[in-house]
Amino acid sequence: MNTRVLITGITGMVGSHLADFLLRETEWDIYGVCRWRSPIDNVSHLYKKANKKERIYFEYADLNDQMSLISVVKSIKPKYVFHLAAQSYPLTSFSAPIDTLNTNILGTCRLLEAVRLEMEQNSNYKPVIHICASSEVFGKIPQEKKPETGIHEDCPFHPASPYAISKVGTDLVGRYYAEAYNMTVMTTRMFTHTGPRRGDVFHEATFAKQIAMIEKGEIEPIIKVGNLDSLRTYADVRDAVRAYYMLVTVNPIPGEYYNIGGDYTCTVKDTLNTLISMSSMKNEIRVEVDPERLRPIDADLQIPDCRKFKEHTGWEPQISYKKTMADLLNYYRQRINRGDEFLIR
Repeated sequence: MNTRVLITGITGMVGSHLADFLLRETEWDIYGVCRWRSPIDNVSHLYKKANKKERIYFEYADLNDQMSLISVVKSIKPKYVFHLAAQSYPLTSFSAPIDTLNTNILGTCRLLEAVRLEMEQNSNYKPVIHICASSEVFGKIPQEKKPETGIHEDCPFHPASPYAISKVGTDLVGRYYAEAYNMTVMTTRMFTHTGPRRGDVFHEATFAKQIAMIEKGEIEPIIKVGNLDSLRTYADVRDAVRAYYMLVTVNPIPGEYYNIGGDYTCTVKDTLNTLISMSSMKNEIRVEVDPERLRPIDADLQIPDCRKFKEHTGWEPQISYKKTMADLLNYYRQRINRGDEFLIR
């Protein structure tokens, strides 16, 4: 029997790229958890394999439904669990804080309880579990307090949104289960990662989407933006999923936690200008600040120190910032050219 892996949030950007990576680089069977109402555009290219039951299977469950998680874990007994599902939009968390906290903190607890119960009933079952937290846990770090080498794992948490607070909880819940129940759980704080399939509520994706819509003549040549002064370090999502694979396969250490991120740092404004420079409409595009895109408080200094993870696994980012941005822009161009409709957000 092939090794079985469970991916929560397989229909998201990261989950779908992780499925692609594992199908290409391993012989594992992949079970992807999705809600019955989840958009499935990101995994539509996997339908043929799924319909033929060729190493990819979709399982319906919900982080807010304990019994569905118990059922999935019991039936699959995955060797590896990648917990990627979350309410992942920081701005949305300000208007939906309870849903964000419930899904991300209690949902993580429900999943780990399902695994723990299965381990309790089967002494030979010892899965390796990846809990995906976020660099947002570090929040708003003043320039004068930022370590010279970047934000390292033991920098104090100062979450700047309900989403970030929920990821602090996710982080601590993961480490608690590792320590309390001798489970092989590891937590990552991935810094900004993007590329094809990035949701259009995130800054670089909404820039790319608006540029593609402008090029197609669907909106006026005006890009609406939020805070352009935040500093971000970018990684490509395809590098990120390779890091997650190495996390669970290269000497996994129960209870460990790692910062992971790219090696290109710039302001959000620089990212906007990079994307505009790739457009045939670059000389006509104007930029306007939209107050609705501004957060009440922003995590505006996101520069990671990833030495701990790199030294442990040997991982290094391979895809350049410019290629990531070009691929992101082309992703939205392709979708708009095939007739996909988008809200202006």
